[in-house]
Amino acid sequence: MEISPDVVAGWIIKIAVAAIILAVGLFIAGWVAGVIRKGVEKNAKVDDTLGAFFASLARYAIIAMAVVTALQSAGVPATSFAAVLGATALAIGLALQGTLGNIAAGVMIILFRPYKIGQFVEVAGKSGTVKNITIFVTELATVDNVQITIPNGQAWGDLITNYSANDTRRVDITFGISYDDDISQAIDVICGVVKADARFLDAPAEPWVRVVNLGDSSVDLQLRAWAKASDYWEAKFATIRSVKEGFDKAGIEIPYPHQVNVRKEAATG
Repeated sequence: MEISPDVVAGWIIKIAVAAIILAVGLFIAGWVAGVIRKGVEKNAKVDDTLGAFFASLARYAIIAMAVVTALQSAGVPATSFAAVLGATALAIGLALQGTLGNIAAGVMIILFRPYKIGQFVEVAGKSGTVKNITIFVTELATVDNVQITIPNGQAWGDLITNYSANDTRRVDITFGISYDDDISQAIDVICGVVKADARFLDAPAEPWVRVVNLGDSSVDLQLRAWAKASDYWEAKFATIRSVKEGFDKAGIEIPYPHQVNVRKEAATG
């Protein structure tokens, strides 16, 4: 059976048109997603989390429409296409239940907002700063700037700890001193360090230092002081160093494990 050149030329033209439609669709999808992101960034009333999610949603919706249009332009009959599409959708739905679950979880994340872009969180056992939330995944950047991609279904179905949700956090630090040291003097050193650091706050509660434990080799004093969430780590690290230096000046010992060797001499007859 011979195929006429006109038929071949017609197929080539249809395929070329379909390819052009698909390429234009991909371009428009990326452009629309970028416009949505930039529009949200300029609007202070809408946070970046919504922008990222809806940009992702718009991108995939436009790509889907471009694929449908390209197939129709390639000569796939609408009725046949609808039947094939329905069967394909069913097969894909059964095969990709996890993916559909990720989409549903992404919607739940956007609705209930357990975390937003820019916040430091622990999700599914991984911690980092939220960089992006799409309809499929949540992207984190760890403290050493390693990218972690977590499926939304796993993120929504696991424990979520948001360290940036509240404006303030309580800094808890335990210091051990020797049983021979003056407890009141050690407390004064700790309180002096805290008062000298403007990052610590008097609300929701004033700094607190108490004896919390009598250990095997130390008396344990615990500091509880509030600071802005953004100052938490720097305030904590600075306090640990300053208290150590203050203890050294005051002659207060921070105990550490000692090893004692007991030597038994053999009996002589």
